[in-house]
Amino acid sequence: MDELMKDHNTNAVPTPLCDARLSEIPPGIERPHYDRSKITPGIVHIGLGNFHRAHQAWYSHKLMQQGKALEWGILGAGVRPYDEVQRLKLAKQDYLSTLIELDPGGVSAEIVGSMIGYIPVEEGNHTLIHQMADPAIKIVSLTVTEGGYYLDPANKQFDPHHPDIVFDSTHPYAPRTAFGAILAALKIRRDAGHGPFTCQSCDNLPGNGAIMRQVTLGLANLIDPTLADWVRAEVSFPNSMVDCIVPATEARELALVQSLGVLDQVPVTHENFRQWVIEDDFCAGRPPWENVGATISEYVHDYEAMKLRILNGGHQIIAAPAEILGVATIAEAMAIPEIKAFLRKVALEEIGPHLPNVPQMDLATYVDLIDSRFTNPAIHDTVRRVAFDGSSRHTGATLPAIRDAVAHGTALDGLALSQALWAKMCTGQREDGSTIEPNDPIWDDLNTAASSSEAWLAQNQIYGDLAQDSRFKASFTTWANLVNENGVLVALRTYLAAA
Repeated sequence: MDELMKDHNTNAVPTPLCDARLSEIPPGIERPHYDRSKITPGIVHIGLGNFHRAHQAWYSHKLMQQGKALEWGILGAGVRPYDEVQRLKLAKQDYLSTLIELDPGGVSAEIVGSMIGYIPVEEGNHTLIHQMADPAIKIVSLTVTEGGYYLDPANKQFDPHHPDIVFDSTHPYAPRTAFGAILAALKIRRDAGHGPFTCQSCDNLPGNGAIMRQVTLGLANLIDPTLADWVRAEVSFPNSMVDCIVPATEARELALVQSLGVLDQVPVTHENFRQWVIEDDFCAGRPPWENVGATISEYVHDYEAMKLRILNGGHQIIAAPAEILGVATIAEAMAIPEIKAFLRKVALEEIGPHLPNVPQMDLATYVDLIDSRFTNPAIHDTVRRVAFDGSSRHTGATLPAIRDAVAHGTALDGLALSQALWAKMCTGQREDGSTIEPNDPIWDDLNTAASSSEAWLAQNQIYGDLAQDSRFKASFTTWANLVNENGVLVALRTYLAAA
């Protein structure tokens, strides 16, 4: 960050971010050119964190900068108590956000104004339900991470026995979950004859629209089968692929935005790359996001497979060895030759052969792109953030690649090594003897299983029948022994030296 701040006047008093003082924002920082008072709400977004503000909100803002889509203003929302903290911070600055693009050549910033409100977070979600029931709302979008979709970890299907789902099924007018609130609002709209809204997942998981549909219908069937029938017939759930590396906001990012001359309590930093591929399936209309760079395509799953397997899977492949070695950031991990080469070899030789062709992007070019994004030293993306919730992220991005390799009888040693490294990370101890703090919702289970190769592969909720494949099991055991006896770098060098 020191290098980034040298070019900016850190002695000036930063301007508080709010509508009334936008004209005082330092020159060089792009501000909204549109009249924010003319924006009306058309989207409710549940789970409003950094990613949404750097992605969907940015695309909508860019349309508004062209004088379009003012009827598609965004209202933030949340269903967990901690969301109220974010709401209060954003409310103090009129829901404006500073987006800071981090590029190796320097930084640039812009103020995004497409968000115009944040629904109060309250038990029972009555205000949220009322807002979504308003016929002006055409899209309800979601970023709640994979863990927020109430899927059974063993089969990735809707889990009707989750306590939150059981609660919502018996308290449909005062639900706890986003899905319960969505269904309560849809019921009001159906009964009033107002028609549905589109349910749009913006989460990083394969078939995100199909999964959102499965969970929404699963809960609807428990509450009111006739409502489920109406949702099935009338509501659309478009699939999409979203991509932009967006680090968490910490003291570093707060200092950076102030160095640029803006006092923003919740700034967002992001890389100089965005991608959004969307299935054109919106039952109540949508903004023309394709006019500002989004891709409208029927091949969402092909784009998604490449991104999930190589970027998301790649993150997991490098995060475990980096954590074991005590490396702080992804860029620093990629500066270790063995880790960088490990990712490239696995991506090109073990993951890539099973991926579909993507328009205008061959495999080698995409791997080069991911390499350059991960090595961007301006992005302070922590290994700990990337490694968080490996039990969901490995099962969603890495294990499908292993299943492909098993099914086709192709190379899988690097993928097996990635699992051995993850297991080693979950022992909770780095090679220098320091402690790896718990970093997964089921950390205690993972930590216990990491005691032996047999116990690790016996985690049926993660590996299922993969643990019975003799080739994968043998490779995993060999790598686990080598990692335990000789360390991470020796194991990586051994893999890289193999033909």
